Amino acid sequence: MKKIISRLGRSAPGREGVVKGRGSGSNQQSRYLDVSSFAEADGWEPGDTNPEDSPQHGTAQLGAAQYADVPAPDTRFFPDHTKKLITTNRSPDLPFSQSINPYKGCEHGCIYCFARPTHAYLDLSPGLDFETKIFYKTDVKARLTAELAKPAYRCRTIAMGTNTDPYQPGEKQHLVIRQILECLAGCRHPVSIVTKSALVLRDIDILATLAKQNLVNVYVSVTTLDNRLKTKLEPRTAGPAARLKTITTLSGAGIPTGAMIAPVIPFINDAEIEALVKACAKAGAQTLGYILLRLPLEVKPLFEEWLSNHYPQRAQRVMSAIRSTRGGAAYQSKWHKRMVGEGPVADLIRTRFVSAVKKAGLAEGKLPMLSTDLFIPPRAPGDSQLDLF
Repeated sequence: MKKIISRLGRSAPGREGVVKGRGSGSNQQSRYLDVSSFAEADGWEPGDTNPEDSPQHGTAQLGAAQYADVPAPDTRFFPDHTKKLITTNRSPDLPFSQSINPYKGCEHGCIYCFARPTHAYLDLSPGLDFETKIFYKTDVKARLTAELAKPAYRCRTIAMGTNTDPYQPGEKQHLVIRQILECLAGCRHPVSIVTKSALVLRDIDILATLAKQNLVNVYVSVTTLDNRLKTKLEPRTAGPAARLKTITTLSGAGIPTGAMIAPVIPFINDAEIEALVKACAKAGAQTLGYILLRLPLEVKPLFEEWLSNHYPQRAQRVMSAIRSTRGGAAYQSKWHKRMVGEGPVADLIRTRFVSAVKKAGLAEGKLPMLSTDLFIPPRAPGDSQLDLF
């Protein structure tokens, strides 16, 4: 028997370790919760620590032996009834001013994902909850049509994949981005997509149509060519070969396609920079970019836990290099510096990347700007009034 303990003003202890098929090994609660609940041994099951023998009587924590039989959490999906789909930003170092995030949380489980802390706003953990409790947008066609039909709306490229991946596994059944693309194609609205999933090829029919009108581009994120590292770092993503094939297929269909080496992690995948650039160029990428590892809020302890589990002998070296790129801290959010860092290590990564891109004969940065002058505002749902002209 196990009892649930609730406490005020403290965080629940994480369940640390390697969970098969998941990036995080723990489930630290939301930073906004004042009450925490967690399971503890009460001495009634074989192998439980006797509470009376515990230094803290009655609060003996479950040990690794008790956790060994706990199954890995299944993925669960919940409808997100958010009325507004399009979000805007004024960040001076981002190449887009508005975006749509079809999902909250991401089953891909990338341990480094800078979107993990957003799950705390839902009173859920940025750890395993982020990977297993996924919220999907509902009624997307009607809601997006209503937003695009507003008289004050001005057409600007909509970015997707800037927070969580729009083509994560759950998209196969929920078809959220498929519906969004159908809506955007119907009114000739430009869209830019970032993904690390081969599932994007499912929608190549819509993407090819949009590409003929200069209304779409796609960036494929390729983090490593080592499938063993991929499995640890990004457990439920497409393998390296599948991502390169995705670049080739998209580019071959006439869809402007770039690649992102994101993130670059010192002493984990930075040795692959030149090989990654060469492979992406050979696959058909028209441009390349990179992002240095970012560790905001809860991502830092989650990543440190991951290092301890998978690369304990180099963990200190990795974190030391990361801090050297962030002014001595694990992360700094300076405009124009947060993506690439600064200092000798960051400068070396930048120099190597630029040199490799030039050697490959590719452009560094963005694909050509998309057209906005073809946009035809859709008719708002329920609007039966005919056009005057």
